[in-house]
Amino acid sequence: MEKNLEMLKAVNLFQGIEESDLRPLLSCLSAETAHYDKGQTVFFGGENPKRFGVVLSGEVQIVKDDYYGNRSILAKIGPGNLFGESFACTEIRTLPVSVIATADSELLFIDCRRLATPCANACEFHGRLIRNLLNIVAMKNIALTQKIEFTSKRTTREKLMAYLSAEAKKAGNSRFHIPFSRQELADYLSVERSAMSAELSRLRNDGVLKYHKNEFELL
Repeated sequence: MEKNLEMLKAVNLFQGIEESDLRPLLSCLSAETAHYDKGQTVFFGGENPKRFGVVLSGEVQIVKDDYYGNRSILAKIGPGNLFGESFACTEIRTLPVSVIATADSELLFIDCRRLATPCANACEFHGRLIRNLLNIVAMKNIALTQKIEFTSKRTTREKLMAYLSAEAKKAGNSRFHIPFSRQELADYLSVERSAMSAELSRLRNDGVLKYHKNEFELL
């Protein structure tokens, strides 16, 4: 755990908490770290989640597979960010999604019950921790609302333009990188990859955008 203290200082959940408090805090939360190889499943859909995770290094994706095996990417979670907190804290019986490591990853796991209930020592950082968690959940709700906006568009072209426009705005530049491969982008927008690739080519030919791999430019 010692080697991860520097990483933990950059985690939103621990903002405003002194480094000297991190060790007793992690002990209070019964926090544990674990390593996952690329492609390894962290949480399986259908299991009973009791903990949520923090990505210390690497990356995980939140995915949902339907009955026919079609996959939808709900979110991509990078270093410093949380996953599974909404499911763990609501004590849902069965997890409706899966979490998969998309790179070799070092993850920290926290029991939500230990976070929400002040310990016998009445640690000062518990209140700050809960406020941080509420802020994180609120920001994720905003991001989910934006994703619904993308996927609710009627055509693949409209979905692409809504997403790419939002990424350009986030970057503050007409030229930007996206965090998805082509297949991942298709899964995120809930469209067929072949149809999406064809639409990207049409948008380029129409002079709407340029792209090379993950780099895009809106014209």
